[in-house]
Amino acid sequence: MSLIYIAIVEGNPHLRSLLGWHLQQAGYMAQQCANLHQARNAFAHRQPALVILDSDLPDGDGMELCQWLHQQRQSMIMILSARNTEKDIVKGLNAGADDYLSKPFGMQEFMARVEALIRRLRVASAPLYLDYGDLKIDLVQRRVQFRGDFVDLTPQEFSLLYVLAQAEGNPLSRAELLQRAWPEAIDNPRTIDTHVLSLRKKIETDPRQPSLIQTVRNVGYRFNPEVLQDASASPSAPPTTSQAQISQNSHSPRLSSTH
Repeated sequence: MSLIYIAIVEGNPHLRSLLGWHLQQAGYMAQQCANLHQARNAFAHRQPALVILDSDLPDGDGMELCQWLHQQRQSMIMILSARNTEKDIVKGLNAGADDYLSKPFGMQEFMARVEALIRRLRVASAPLYLDYGDLKIDLVQRRVQFRGDFVDLTPQEFSLLYVLAQAEGNPLSRAELLQRAWPEAIDNPRTIDTHVLSLRKKIETDPRQPSLIQTVRNVGYRFNPEVLQDASASPSAPPTTSQAQISQNSHSPRLSSTH
């Protein structure tokens, strides 16, 4: 899974740094903005999935930025405010905030609220399947199709493949794969090797020279969707290669959902 980008727009430098540290420790990509001007410049380059927004900023009212973000309909918003009356909270929620947290607050509560918002975001944007051309991963039926044929995967193998695909080409350690694929399991990370070997036999053209699930020395494994694109685009590809069109400008899968 790609890193989730969270913007912190907070005037207090100590609180801003503390929030950023906790978010980064939890695996998020956190960008810190000290005022409205910095925030607007940052959002012009990249829209965050979640904005942590101080209601009182040095150069203006955070509620105005909240309304603007709400109109964009691309980011979830959590307001942080020392204003804690019912009227203030209602005003913030009516301005478009998805959550409102009164100052002072504890870090455990803050992180729990962040996780709740991210869960809502994932449910709203969750695709039904990942389409890499020759490889299709059905996330609802938990089925995999390779070059037109359905592949019989165990639940563990499917979870492992999904986690690798979510990483979008970034290498993951065996411990990370174990935690993400089977978070409730208590096992040796080396078990991952056994499942990778089995998975390669089912979805690699040549399991002895794997190109789709690559070993990254001293790290773990990475999913390499580029090989599927190269095989599909190559004029010398074997007749069994799927002719599904894949974008020449992106290695990302096509995501299909019910939006």
